[in-house]
Amino acid sequence: MLIKSSLKYASDFRIILVAILYFGSAWLGYSLAFPDNHSLPVWPPSGLAFALIILLGRSSWPGITIGAVIANLLAYWNNESLSQQSIIIISAFVSIGQTLEALVGNFLVQRWIKEPYPFGRTRNTFQFLFVTLVMGVIGSLFVTFSLYLTQVITIDQLVQNGLNGWASRVVGILLFTPFILAIAYKRLSGWQTEKLIEGIVFIACMAGIYFLVQFGPFNGTLIRALPYLLIPFLLWLAFRFDLLAAITVTLAASLTSIYFTIQNQGPFILTSSTDTMLLLQIFIGVVSISTIVLSATVTERSTAQEELKEFNTNLEAMVLQRTKALNDEINSRKETESKLIQTNEELSKRNTELDNFVYSVSHDLRAPIASVLGLINLAKHDNDPEMQKIYLEKISSSALQQDNFIREILDHSRNSRLEVRKEAIRFKNVIDETFDQLKFATSTGKAVKRIVKVNQDEDFFTDRWRLKVILNNIISNAIRYRNGRDPVIKVNVDIHDHKALVEIEDNGRGIPKEHLDKVCNMFYRATDDGAGSGLGLYIVKETVDKLNGNIQIESEEGKGTTIRLAIPEIVS
Repeated sequence: MLIKSSLKYASDFRIILVAILYFGSAWLGYSLAFPDNHSLPVWPPSGLAFALIILLGRSSWPGITIGAVIANLLAYWNNESLSQQSIIIISAFVSIGQTLEALVGNFLVQRWIKEPYPFGRTRNTFQFLFVTLVMGVIGSLFVTFSLYLTQVITIDQLVQNGLNGWASRVVGILLFTPFILAIAYKRLSGWQTEKLIEGIVFIACMAGIYFLVQFGPFNGTLIRALPYLLIPFLLWLAFRFDLLAAITVTLAASLTSIYFTIQNQGPFILTSSTDTMLLLQIFIGVVSISTIVLSATVTERSTAQEELKEFNTNLEAMVLQRTKALNDEINSRKETESKLIQTNEELSKRNTELDNFVYSVSHDLRAPIASVLGLINLAKHDNDPEMQKIYLEKISSSALQQDNFIREILDHSRNSRLEVRKEAIRFKNVIDETFDQLKFATSTGKAVKRIVKVNQDEDFFTDRWRLKVILNNIISNAIRYRNGRDPVIKVNVDIHDHKALVEIEDNGRGIPKEHLDKVCNMFYRATDDGAGSGLGLYIVKETVDKLNGNIQIESEEGKGTTIRLAIPEIVS
């Protein structure tokens, strides 16, 4: 409820505040009037009203009207030469003129300048100066007409009084409006050492000029030269500092000049008070305009530099971004090109393997069949039971050879087209199953001794079928090519850091050195005894690759072979 009440009466509080401020600034203007003819060198309410209506909006205009009425009634109430009717007429016309002056100024700022703070760009500042001249005409016309209507001035004094009123309002706007707006739109920033030193130097220079004027041998000349001495320092402030600092010093210098002038002191004293006031107003107008325009120019330049710096920063970021995009595109193209080359090489390899595969399959499939057919033909013409038994054993051997070959082809096909499956396994169980399946692989020769060591505390996740294909081919080769003395196959498995390290060692015939780098090729046989198809180790290599592992083969002819596998665990 309290918040709603505050919002409800916020507009009223704003109007009262404007009226109070206007009244105070009016009394400041009256206190700076020339004592002999009560002329006003500056009218602060014009600048104050203009700034407040820009900041608070046109809805605050009643405060200007109320403040103007009260200020003029109190100013003229004790004037015995004016009747109460005349005082009321003057107060009414002045309040209407002052309100209309501020409203017209606000309208021109909104429609023409279109920025509430017109001192950020030089063009806007010159537009503000033009608005100031127009506002001064409006306020001066109403005041002059009211004084003429009440016979305070004659028709001969009409032009002179109108020009004086116009000049005092223009000076008031030039001094107080930029000062108030600069305070309202001031952006606080940290002190800079360089600016602090310059401020100290400025104060020291002002103090030096004051002591020279007071105690120096050329104080008379210096007093006359003061307006010219102040201008470089004011321009320095406008160039090196912001508008607030420059207009504050300008306002202080102007009020000080007015004070000493109405005391009949200083460089602006001429023979008549009218000429004196005009000279004073020209000085204040020139330094105010110079300060405001130079400050706006410096601000505009600083803004342009900041925008240029930001543009350069954004441009550099865009260049870096574009360069990164180009590099990414180049890398992507290189990667695509590399993949294409790799794919072409793989395709060429597969085509070669396919040719070899078709040739070898057709040969290796037909050879056992031809052997079986020949043996059957011999058995038909031989009635000897012993020979027929031999023929049957050979037929069985050929059929078994063809069955092993077909199984290897099926293993290769399944490994190529089936996705990898994640299954929990225990290596000890898989190894024992493999040995059990291969114990009848041959019916001749001494039995193979197996030594199995597995370091596994928990389940290992991989493709069970592919692991059995790998172990079956390696162990079957170790059994097939064992020696005739004491054949031993050692299998060591160590699970570490989600990886299985498998080592299979035998003491069999071994592989000749010249064949080691080729034994994993398709249909490559390191021996001519015809026992294998040349697909075993090729299938092992392809299956290990499918599991993202690697294989190493070490062998010495006549001493045995060691095959080491590194198979990573499937974690996802």
